[in-house]
Amino acid sequence: MAQKRAGSAQSWHGHFEPKRVPEGVWMRCDGCAATLFRKEVERNLSVCPQCQHHFPLPADERIAQLLDTDTFEEWFADLRPGDPLEFNDRRPYPERVKAEQERTGLNEAAVVGQGFIKGIRLVLGLTDSRFIMGSMGSVVGEKLTRAIEEATRQKLPVVIVSGSGGGARMHEGIYSLMQMAKVSVALGRHHVSGGFFLSVLTHPTMGGVAASFATQGDVILAEPKALIGFAGPKVIYQTVKVKLPPGFQTSEFLLEHGFLDRIVHRKDLRGVVAQLLDYVSP
Repeated sequence: MAQKRAGSAQSWHGHFEPKRVPEGVWMRCDGCAATLFRKEVERNLSVCPQCQHHFPLPADERIAQLLDTDTFEEWFADLRPGDPLEFNDRRPYPERVKAEQERTGLNEAAVVGQGFIKGIRLVLGLTDSRFIMGSMGSVVGEKLTRAIEEATRQKLPVVIVSGSGGGARMHEGIYSLMQMAKVSVALGRHHVSGGFFLSVLTHPTMGGVAASFATQGDVILAEPKALIGFAGPKVIYQTVKVKLPPGFQTSEFLLEHGFLDRIVHRKDLRGVVAQLLDYVSP
């Protein structure tokens, strides 16, 4: 009898064993460390419902949030990076690029093209931090330059949404650094021709991207609490042994010191961008 009861208890326990929660259902907020239901965050435009932390967005989601439905036409999607330095750290550069392409579904860290926002035609560029931290290599610079030049030719406004934590891409050496000047020159010509450039800074916008086109907008917007600057706090401390003030290199700090025009919550960004474009349209 004892053996039979033990067996029954074991069977009963096994029948009611709780199911495991599938991986990826929950996520942790980088801002407040709260455990969040992933689908709720996605419904909230990838913003934490508790502390309003803005998570980085993939390029395709950013396009879907900003532009009118099915109006985006990608340009220069066939451009691919070379390997001029035959760079090799833990793996050869071409292998790294291929792995990033397979992981992200992107050809490079920048996506450019034309589209409409509330019926207003514009040229849109984006950098995506998923692809080698959105770093600026030769293809990123070439895509942005060509897109800006096409906007100048067609007399269209330019909007670039920056999400780059990697700065200039070391794998391409001076070819990467020269993109800072190349994109800046294209923007200078666009400005001289009377063109409008709206820059949107998101978390993170650092390095060569922040030191060039990202901070050259006629109007500069930023999402809340985005990290924006050249070298990060750890690098600065390791280099010059200076501890930065609290909140340094955040959107709020930069707005207070005159480097930004406005901080805009993600839910309001499409409306604000459309309003600004409408204001400058002929």
